[in-house]
Amino acid sequence: MNISLLLARRFRKSKSSNRYTSFVSLSSTLGIGLGCFVLIVLLSVMNGFERELRDRLLAIIPHGELFSVTQSGIQDWQTYQATFSQDPRVVSVEPYTKITGMIQQGANLKAVELTGIQVTEQVPDRWQREIAPSDWQRLIAQPQGVLLGSAIAKKLNLAVGDKVTVVIPSVTEDLTFAAPKNLYLTLAGTVSLGGELDNLIGIMHLQAASEASGIASGAQGLRFQLHDPFTAYSVIREIGYTFPQAVYMSDWTRTQGHLYDDIKLVRVVVYIALSLVIAVACFNIVSSLVMAVKEKQASIAILKTMGATDRQVRFAFMYQGMLNGVIGVFWGTLLAVITAPNLSAWIGALESLLGIKVLSGDIYFIDFLPSQLYWGDVLITVVVALTLSILATLYPAHKAAAIAPARALH
Repeated sequence: MNISLLLARRFRKSKSSNRYTSFVSLSSTLGIGLGCFVLIVLLSVMNGFERELRDRLLAIIPHGELFSVTQSGIQDWQTYQATFSQDPRVVSVEPYTKITGMIQQGANLKAVELTGIQVTEQVPDRWQREIAPSDWQRLIAQPQGVLLGSAIAKKLNLAVGDKVTVVIPSVTEDLTFAAPKNLYLTLAGTVSLGGELDNLIGIMHLQAASEASGIASGAQGLRFQLHDPFTAYSVIREIGYTFPQAVYMSDWTRTQGHLYDDIKLVRVVVYIALSLVIAVACFNIVSSLVMAVKEKQASIAILKTMGATDRQVRFAFMYQGMLNGVIGVFWGTLLAVITAPNLSAWIGALESLLGIKVLSGDIYFIDFLPSQLYWGDVLITVVVALTLSILATLYPAHKAAAIAPARALH
């Protein structure tokens, strides 16, 4: 057996060590383990938010849009729809017309952004969870029907079948004032997207929206769903710059990009903060080893007189400190790997038990705490923690190797 490793185990189990040194050593192990556990779990939560952003929110909102500069709309949009649908980067292209106005119900007013789309026989796949099939069928049956965000319907106390008036501004070419128009619609159902979108969104028939807006071509613009939504900025601009008609370009990073930026920022902050927590725990390794070297001066001197080399003494104390780090990393990582995949279910059970809600669906785009474990995060965390543990042992180990037997035994 390696003599240095044997000495490290003996020094670690030595009964002559005082309780304070043992406490500092234990605190370093606990600190490293806790730091690894919290870091992996929080990174898994950030991964979960990113997954939900991609799979839920970005599955619903368009990844990119091209819309006409003028009121005439997109000319011959059917041809462009067929052409862009052949692009391997594009999942689907659909025409739309957007109306911004105020819903009036009695004395109550609520801002709304109605989007006219082609209403097919079945609920689009990306809206299966957000729109009930019965609501969609009612929308199909009513040319002047509308699906409103659930928060709008709740605020205005609307029920299916209620008539609503949408006040929309009149646009003139010379920008002069004109009286607003009234658009009369029937509530066919609700859309539950979560977060702020439920307070704003509405879906209606494309033809009705285009007629109300005065779009002669039948569609104000084209909406794109891409295979990789994170390429939306470059793809939409590449298409828009070559489009033969004057259009505005927009993508999800402009309207909802702050959510993704927030996730990335929190992820970086969490990683830096908890890496520093692990580093602080590693300083306890330095303290415990320095005190251990002080206590073991006589033993070190005896070992040297018996033939132990400086290298063997140095590695003995390095192994002793590394054992603290390895034990802490092992248990912290093991608990994190068990906790992270089950965190959503455990938090959900806790919410049901205590009657509280960690995330409110009225504020956030999801109403549960997501979590997704990436083994890459686990590996990076383990490597960082072990590296800091090794670095923490270098100074005390050097001091132990530098002890002169004659002076220590004097």
